[in-house]
Amino acid sequence: MTMNLIYKSIIETIIKNIDIGINVVDDSGRTIIYNQAMADLEGLDSNEVMGKSILEIFPSLTPETSTMLTVLKTRKPIYDRYQTYLNNRGKQITTINSTIPIMIAPSKYGALEIAKDITQVKELSERVVYLQQELANADLDDKNLKGYTFKNLIGADERFLDTIEIAQKAAKSSSTVLVFGETGTGKELFAQSIHNESIRKNKPFIAQNCAALPESLLEGILFGTVKGSFTGAINRPGLFEQANGGTLLLDEINSMGLQLQAKLLRVLQESCVRRIGGLSDVPVDVRIIATTNEAQSVILNKGILRKDLYYRLNVISVNIPALRERKSDIPLLIDHFIKKYNSILSKDVWYISNEVKEAFLHYDWPGNVRELENLIESAINMINKGHVIKPEHFSQDVYGILFSAHKQKYKLELSENKNLDQVLEEVERSLILDALYKCGNNISKASENLGIKRQTLQHKLKKYGMNMKIGD
Repeated sequence: MTMNLIYKSIIETIIKNIDIGINVVDDSGRTIIYNQAMADLEGLDSNEVMGKSILEIFPSLTPETSTMLTVLKTRKPIYDRYQTYLNNRGKQITTINSTIPIMIAPSKYGALEIAKDITQVKELSERVVYLQQELANADLDDKNLKGYTFKNLIGADERFLDTIEIAQKAAKSSSTVLVFGETGTGKELFAQSIHNESIRKNKPFIAQNCAALPESLLEGILFGTVKGSFTGAINRPGLFEQANGGTLLLDEINSMGLQLQAKLLRVLQESCVRRIGGLSDVPVDVRIIATTNEAQSVILNKGILRKDLYYRLNVISVNIPALRERKSDIPLLIDHFIKKYNSILSKDVWYISNEVKEAFLHYDWPGNVRELENLIESAINMINKGHVIKPEHFSQDVYGILFSAHKQKYKLELSENKNLDQVLEEVERSLILDALYKCGNNISKASENLGIKRQTLQHKLKKYGMNMKIGD
């Protein structure tokens, strides 16, 4: 077999098995390659498509709206084009397409289209836009509905209080704000607090995650669309128009594509927005708060965020410290979350054990406050009787991270509240929990590793009230 035949066989195998739709047309617009993924995407049989023209299969398309026919004509590639169209059975399909000219014979060009189905994503995004608009209107109707304010931010750490002070100053201004903070630090809480204590508090507050949607969909959501601008487009205001007079939060701005960043910069500079396919500009009065979970140096050095947009957004900079940088606030946050989930889950938990407290204070909290809240909620769910959160109330995975002997240093120290027996009991209890974790809660293996009889371990489990699911 010649190398050309080998390469051809490899390419055919890839096209047949790849889960991305592939369609190739010749210079007359007739299909010559149509893989199964594309057939599944468009709800057609490949036999219906092969050898037929694009316009015959998709009657809703025209030479102007078809990306493949456009590329055939211009011989210029089109990347990441958002497209909605009907197949010959009337099924509406929404895709993100990249279409490129391809030589199929000497001096003869066809077009290759690679498509990804985002029909469900589009339906979801339209639902999100609708709900955001309804929620914004409801907020304006309900004068008692405010969301988060600075009073809801829990902490007494000096760095955290300094951050709140900067944010409070931002609330008195109309300038753009860029909020820096790792995942789970509460960036949206700060953004809502700034809005709810500003002169815009009686106007809409709308949040949009920039990482949640493809760039072409996000563009339509932000700026709006005009009917006929592309197949399936309707007259719809974007979030800038919906948030007019209020605040638009652009969460994870560092995930927005560079082309869309350029359009956003224009809106910020000119205070007007043009819908996709529109011919006129719509004036908007919107305050922008943007957030990023990456450091300033990272987003600039990597070119993730355009420098001109960065400087336009970063008029007021709010840097939220990570939880590991304000561990003195952990007890305050624990008390707050215990009260919160006692109410939600109808429990009567009072506090966490000293062992859990020590583990929390030694942990680095990569998920920050959100991770702490989730652990408290999870533990409270596991308490049927009793009022104290203990190590056994956490899952094995969490226990392995927080309480394993190689992770924790036991403090053999006497204090006013603990005598020698109490300190030794805490260490013994921790070692038992660690042995059970390593043995998958198998009591026989754990007792063997601890060097004690099985009956002795059972007695100690009962003594310490460690009601765990254990095996033989």
